[in-house]
Amino acid sequence: MNDSPENLALMRLIDEQYLKTPFYGVPRMTWWLNAQGYGVNHKRIARLMRLMGLQATLPGPHTSTPHHAHRIYPYLLRGMTIRIPCEVWCADLTYVPIHRGFMYLMAVMDWFSRYVVAWDISNCMDSGFCVSVLQRALKKGRPGIFNTDQGSQFTSEEFTGMLHDANVRISMDGRGRALDNVFIERLWRSVKYEDIYLRDYADGHDLHAGLTHYFRFYNHQRPHSALNNRTPAHCHQKQG
Repeated sequence: MNDSPENLALMRLIDEQYLKTPFYGVPRMTWWLNAQGYGVNHKRIARLMRLMGLQATLPGPHTSTPHHAHRIYPYLLRGMTIRIPCEVWCADLTYVPIHRGFMYLMAVMDWFSRYVVAWDISNCMDSGFCVSVLQRALKKGRPGIFNTDQGSQFTSEEFTGMLHDANVRISMDGRGRALDNVFIERLWRSVKYEDIYLRDYADGHDLHAGLTHYFRFYNHQRPHSALNNRTPAHCHQKQG
């Protein structure tokens, strides 16, 4: 996707600040940008954040809003201790800046091991793109529970129907719950600060090639302190 160079620069700044302060909605983000010397108004920032799929984690969800006709499922993970791989998977979408535009990245991650089961990029946030990533993930395993936010891509009948057909229980973040999908939020910080922001990819082809390399590194070489400095792949192999 493309926009004016000035708007693309603003979106990059919004993205970086959002990773630090995901509770910033349009008013606070507008105030922050003006404090940095950018003369912007609320309407412009609202349009850009909507284009990026961002809303404040408080009081609402941070990605696209649910379709009014789609069923919303309860959050099933509150108070749950997750002890083994494939007990819970989670998924999310994020905005990704490239040199002359932007794309969207979706990933499916195992909650216990932090292993990225499947991922892909697209120039739009439609449900068909998300269903394709889910389909690839389910070829590799079946989680007991699948957790997402309430975005329309994840509440669509096509997406939830595929989970029902696989006998997977569906969990969705509650409105205003900034930490319900916390592990994949940490994944976005890692992939952006360790790869995307450093590389300044030229286009979607370069981005896909670079992320292929990064996620291989992330899964198989990058140690996690939360995993006692083991890799996601090492912990994911405990399955079964």
